[in-house]
Amino acid sequence: MIRQADGAAFVVESVVQFEDGLSRLKAGGIDLVLLDFSLPDGAGLSNVQLAKAQAPHVPVIVLGQPEEEVVAVEAVHEGAQDYLVKGQLNPHLLGRAIRYAIERERAEAALADAEEKYRSIFEHIVEGIFQTSPDGRFLNANAALARIYGYSSPQELMEGITDIGRKLYVEEGRRETFTRLMQENDVVTDFESPIHRKDGSVIWITENVRAIRNAQGKLLYYEGTVQDITQHKQAEENLRNSEALYHSLVENLPQNILRKDLQERFTFANPQFCRTLGKTLDEIIGKTDFDFFPAELARKYQEDDRRVMETGKLFETVEENQPPGGKKIYVQVVKTPLYDAQGGIIGLQGLFWDITERKQAEEKIQRANAELARSREALRLKNEQMEANLKIAREIQLTMLPQQYPTFPRAAEPAASALRFCHRYHPTGDVGGDFFNVLALSDTEAGVFICDVMGHGVSSSLITAMIRALVEELNPQAHDPGKMLSKLNHDLCAILKNTGSPMLTTAFYLVADLAKGEMRYANAGHPKPLLVQRDRGSVSPLDQSEGKCGPALGLFDQTVYSTSQCALSPGDLVMLFTDGLYEVEGADQELYNHQMLVTAVRKRLKLPPAKLFDELLAEIQRFSLEKQFNDDVCLVGMEVAAQRS
Repeated sequence: MIRQADGAAFVVESVVQFEDGLSRLKAGGIDLVLLDFSLPDGAGLSNVQLAKAQAPHVPVIVLGQPEEEVVAVEAVHEGAQDYLVKGQLNPHLLGRAIRYAIERERAEAALADAEEKYRSIFEHIVEGIFQTSPDGRFLNANAALARIYGYSSPQELMEGITDIGRKLYVEEGRRETFTRLMQENDVVTDFESPIHRKDGSVIWITENVRAIRNAQGKLLYYEGTVQDITQHKQAEENLRNSEALYHSLVENLPQNILRKDLQERFTFANPQFCRTLGKTLDEIIGKTDFDFFPAELARKYQEDDRRVMETGKLFETVEENQPPGGKKIYVQVVKTPLYDAQGGIIGLQGLFWDITERKQAEEKIQRANAELARSREALRLKNEQMEANLKIAREIQLTMLPQQYPTFPRAAEPAASALRFCHRYHPTGDVGGDFFNVLALSDTEAGVFICDVMGHGVSSSLITAMIRALVEELNPQAHDPGKMLSKLNHDLCAILKNTGSPMLTTAFYLVADLAKGEMRYANAGHPKPLLVQRDRGSVSPLDQSEGKCGPALGLFDQTVYSTSQCALSPGDLVMLFTDGLYEVEGADQELYNHQMLVTAVRKRLKLPPAKLFDELLAEIQRFSLEKQFNDDVCLVGMEVAAQRS
């Protein structure tokens, strides 16, 4: 029938025993399975699951008898694409069923891929995303929203805030205002509000929300995004304060302040300048220097003005000034150009004040200037010393990293070690906040630790030094990654609690156990390492058994980190890295994300670790808009030696 099917171009293989079929599926190269429901060594509907386990993306069509058609729905539920009655088959029906099954499987795979991409965006976007019920409960939230509100996970957020109006908003009635606007418009944009975080602190957010309704117009829920605009609001407040301060200074300063346009006409004068001239502001605006000063002085003033407006450079001098009806005095003058929004010069601003008494004390000023010069020289010497100290600190920090790796067993030569290591370390500043270490726990056990301290300055480098010392003291817990990170977190919290501000530190620790052929690991908010299984051709992140990582170190004193485990086979490569490796901005503000990193590693699956690392770093630098990394990068590889035949 297959050969007679319309437009058929199928290559058919058949087996009688179910186990033979599973073996053939495992070998690959199969596009579709026709599965007899009544195979002698089969297990009925369980055969579908067994076949899908060997080849998850190969569609299965079950063939059965008319009296077995009652199980057709169950067969589809088990993963089959179709159920056909053998006695009712013909070439046309069979060919069409095969083609439809293959296309449905491809469509389902594409849908799954799209859902995974959506989930990745939902989980990793920096904006908070949410869905809430009309009565004020969170129905869904992403990790970014949880971080903004101070919660460790979306689940904790949704459980902790069950009444948004009462528990989230600072201002009473704010939720009611939001609800009213949604009822009127179905959309709310730039809805700014102060809100309570979990720890009780207050931040500002802006929301962009729309109402979701069914076909009958009934309101189902709200969905939208949240941005933390606390810094923006603070900047606005600072700007208002700055403007108020500026006006206060201009109005009350004892110095004379004036502005002129390109025609040398006065456009502004502060009260002090008005008092100096003995005129009101209205009597000054629109006039020129020739209206108030002797012609010789007026010409001198305007020559200086034209120099400023033609060159765009600041002009500073000491000159004579003779107010109307007064005697000559000496004034200190500073003139600067005024610019419009397009950068064009539209006039100048002048500032001057009486320095007659200062002229009489010129020697004192010269001594002060000489002292200032000595202070500057001392500051320069201190800066040079600081730069030298930073250079020494960088060299010391580099020596903290492993200079040579342990071998397994200890007596083995490096080339014969059962575990081999390599790393790449690129700090972006003089000193960095990334650190790693390799521990020899026994002849068959190795511990690999990596961490990333917030920032990349002196403070972060000091934290890495403390962590290095703490890690070396934790040998009793080193065999259990969860206990190791829990004790490290406790000790770090005890050290940092009196500093006044926490230092966020992510960390990952694993133990490779060659005797058991397994790897145990725990995660403290760190990017998930990649397990590269060359024999399977797979690259996958090391997920936690409980489904989520623990919080970063140094935040919560009593945090208990769980230990997960997975199999470790000869030829496997484990890649550990800090987030500086892939949080790189490229063209059009595109970020080099974790999935792109996985794809890049998969393309280089068979390369030796050192070459793989070098090519990976080069690719990411080419992707970067600035052709360089903006954060510290630490990349560590642990390779299990392949078994020798």
